[in-house]
Amino acid sequence: MSENPFYRLAPFVQEFIYKKRWESLRPAQIEACNICFHTPHHMLIAAGTASGKTEAAFFPALTELYERPSKSVGILYIGPLKALINDQFERLKDLLSEGNIPVWHWHGDVPQAEKTRLMRSPSGVLQITPESLEGLLMNRPNAIPALFHDLRVVIIDEVHAFMGADRGIQVLSELARIERMAGCKPRRVGLSATLSDYDAATAWLAAGTNQGVDVVSSPGGRKLRLRVEHFSFPDARDEEQAEHLHNARKVYYDFIYESTHRKKALIFTNSRTDAEVTILEMRRVAARRQERDVFHVHHGSISAMLREETEAALRTGSGPAVAAATVTLELGIDLGELERVVQLGAPYSASSFVQRLGRSGRREDMASEMLFVCPEEEDEEAQLPARMPWTLMRAIAVIELYVKTKWVEPLEARKMPMGVLYHQTMSMLKSMGEAEPKELAEAILTLAPFAQIRADQYQVFLNYLIETDHLQWTEDRTLIIGLTGEKTVNNYRFYAVFKDDEEHKVLNGSEEIGSITTVPPPGYCFSLAGKLWKVEEVDHKHKSVYVKAAKGKVDTLWLGAGGDIHTTVVQKMREVLSDTVIYPYLSPQAVNRLERARRLARESGLLKQVVIPAGGDSLYVLPWVGSKSFRTLERLMKHNLSDKLALRSVVPMEPYYFVVSGKVDGRTLLAEIMSECRAAEDASALLSEDEAPYLGKYDEFVSPPLIREAFAVDGLDLNGLKEGLQQTLTWDSSSVK
Repeated sequence: MSENPFYRLAPFVQEFIYKKRWESLRPAQIEACNICFHTPHHMLIAAGTASGKTEAAFFPALTELYERPSKSVGILYIGPLKALINDQFERLKDLLSEGNIPVWHWHGDVPQAEKTRLMRSPSGVLQITPESLEGLLMNRPNAIPALFHDLRVVIIDEVHAFMGADRGIQVLSELARIERMAGCKPRRVGLSATLSDYDAATAWLAAGTNQGVDVVSSPGGRKLRLRVEHFSFPDARDEEQAEHLHNARKVYYDFIYESTHRKKALIFTNSRTDAEVTILEMRRVAARRQERDVFHVHHGSISAMLREETEAALRTGSGPAVAAATVTLELGIDLGELERVVQLGAPYSASSFVQRLGRSGRREDMASEMLFVCPEEEDEEAQLPARMPWTLMRAIAVIELYVKTKWVEPLEARKMPMGVLYHQTMSMLKSMGEAEPKELAEAILTLAPFAQIRADQYQVFLNYLIETDHLQWTEDRTLIIGLTGEKTVNNYRFYAVFKDDEEHKVLNGSEEIGSITTVPPPGYCFSLAGKLWKVEEVDHKHKSVYVKAAKGKVDTLWLGAGGDIHTTVVQKMREVLSDTVIYPYLSPQAVNRLERARRLARESGLLKQVVIPAGGDSLYVLPWVGSKSFRTLERLMKHNLSDKLALRSVVPMEPYYFVVSGKVDGRTLLAEIMSECRAAEDASALLSEDEAPYLGKYDEFVSPPLIREAFAVDGLDLNGLKEGLQQTLTWDSSSVK
């Protein structure tokens, strides 16, 4: 299928291509068109950022709608973020202006009048979030056949953001329910720029269908321009050290300012707190130098209006614009031709690195570039492992893994997603009105994400919901939602399966700035949208906080986010520390810091042993495994070894090392760890009998024995721990330079 399909496309699509002055279709677009025009297969478009993935999905799908108009919504586009939907909505309006194909978008910020027009005349393209789609399925089940009976294509953008997550389970469940309720069998098209494991992605995309998946891949040949800077912050023990710390932070923020303030630039951070503090400091530098304030903040707690202003400043603004952002700008929103992308610290994953790198170099003749700025505290008197530059090592590891081998984290589906099982059970029962237990079980357990839930487990699940009044019997022995369940299901927050804290709007007069989860008292100052505010009044009834501009201390109202790290990344960090390679993208300061760490690691034996002395009756345990395996080892030591070895404390410094105290020597501790690993047949042996830790938003409503079983299966990784420790123990000591 190598023919050029340009002349097979609808005339208005051809005209769009002419107006864009494209000389030809891109390889991914040609391949996608040929698959769609000649096969009924699902399709995974795994191509780099700015490779034309969106058009590759839409060009052939729109051509079909043009040639054979649908009698309902013909194309359903599911996006992970409202901002991404808004961005694609504007792009599609331009594309469809001549095609007489309507495009609708549906989420919490869309006016009800537009939603009503769609319900009256279902047609064209509907762009929606999983949460809004859940609301449709629950609350308007009778409208689903009219909306989707002639649905031809479902496009799932940024599939990597859904796979392996609760939202991905929700999306697959929603698609299956639409197919049942509307009697349609649409082609599924997944889009992603960061996938490496195509088998897992195609299995996810085709789940619950009997259709094959063709992969459209476009290997990236784009130039990369990477640089890693490192800044050391001294520990402020006394007045002199405090002065050194102040000066070091000034140098750090001045560097970020100089690197961005004359450009269209995006600064990625790993938390909302870091984004807020960084922009606050950038504005202070600008004020000190009497220069323009071109700085913005973009994250999930900033108001929609301010986020859109930020996106417009980056995309179409006339001058420099700099935004500090979290994951909200990591996914595929088109921000135009950014001149620089900065990463503060290091991403927790190679996948995140690829997404963030892809925000730059979107023109074919431009290199994708990223400047890493790694700040770390450095204290020569700290514990030995604490003197390692973990952030710098993680930055190098994700760069090396992706640039050299194109590795990104494999995605694993949860086997017992009990919280989502509750969510889909209640959602489906709400749409059905009532159901017999057997009927409900058949409807739920035939959804692909719940294929590993047994019928007897589901019976225990339902019985517990009846006991707790989430469900109740009718006189006819059918099930309906109970009074306790109604309180949960009838709240708009129920549509989402991800955890979201109760938020209060922050208002400056009538302008909404954003929202906060921790509500401070009047008189308190905090940072939001990169500015300082003082609380004037708190209206708990309407969940509003009224503020005025302030000057003073910096404070933010979010806890640190963090993130999970894969064992491959941690093992690569160990390799970086043991090697002698000087990476060409490291600044002189970064090279110096890495070399000092390597020398200390060699001299201390840190790389040669899993357990090393820490002084007194304490030991360091360095397993060199990822976050999930690290937490499994923490449980193993606390639950299985604390009493046996008289351990006084096990303190995790996640996910790199433990400080273990007690009257035990290192050889004995390691031997006991390995012995427990060999003896444990499943991870439930690491939990107390009455222990049932939560993994998801609705786990609290599920039978504790089932939650306990789910945590052992999905929350811990005993096999991963065994394999990781074995790799660490068999590390070739001759490779330690």
